[in-house]
Amino acid sequence: MTPKPDFDELVGLDVEPGERERLRRVHELLLQAGPPPELSPELEAGPTLAMTLGGRQRRPHGRAMLLAAALALLGLAFLGGYLAGNRGNEAAGVRTLSLVGTSLDPSALASLRIDPVDAAGNWPMRLNVTGLPKLPLHGYYAVFLVRNGKIYAPCGTFLAAGKTGGTSVTLNAPYRIQHGDTWVVTRQLPGRSEPGPVVLKPAAEA
Repeated sequence: MTPKPDFDELVGLDVEPGERERLRRVHELLLQAGPPPELSPELEAGPTLAMTLGGRQRRPHGRAMLLAAALALLGLAFLGGYLAGNRGNEAAGVRTLSLVGTSLDPSALASLRIDPVDAAGNWPMRLNVTGLPKLPLHGYYAVFLVRNGKIYAPCGTFLAAGKTGGTSVTLNAPYRIQHGDTWVVTRQLPGRSEPGPVVLKPAAEA
């Protein structure tokens, strides 16, 4: 008798508790369903020339059809659970966002690279921008995380080299990034503490 596959050996120990429990349920359901029925010698040998020419097809056995349908449903359930558990992880890999200038600075362009989250739970970012003018003394540009269409939290500030120069700056998002989050750049002038006017926004919104 073939021994039943061991769940811990199949999955390993480095799986999150929630995902591990979903996999265990699927594993137990597959074990309960059991293996498919063995093929008859005729089916195992494959189609013969007479079967091919005759074009006659036998209907699958009722139990085999039910088992195939059950396995298909289990596979879909597993896939759905996996996608649901990882849907919020869009930024798990490197993501680059293109930004374009608003009517305040239409010639400005930028790219914002979001790297994978680090051990401290922060998302390192690198902004490369060109076409932004220098601001008056004590003025600066700020990068804000935008969530649900509204400015949510700051991710860093920088000074621009001028319209003819380029600027690169390392930033950080110490927040849990969610699906649909994006970023903008604002102009912060002296005497203002709230987010200033947006000068760079995602290219998809242009």
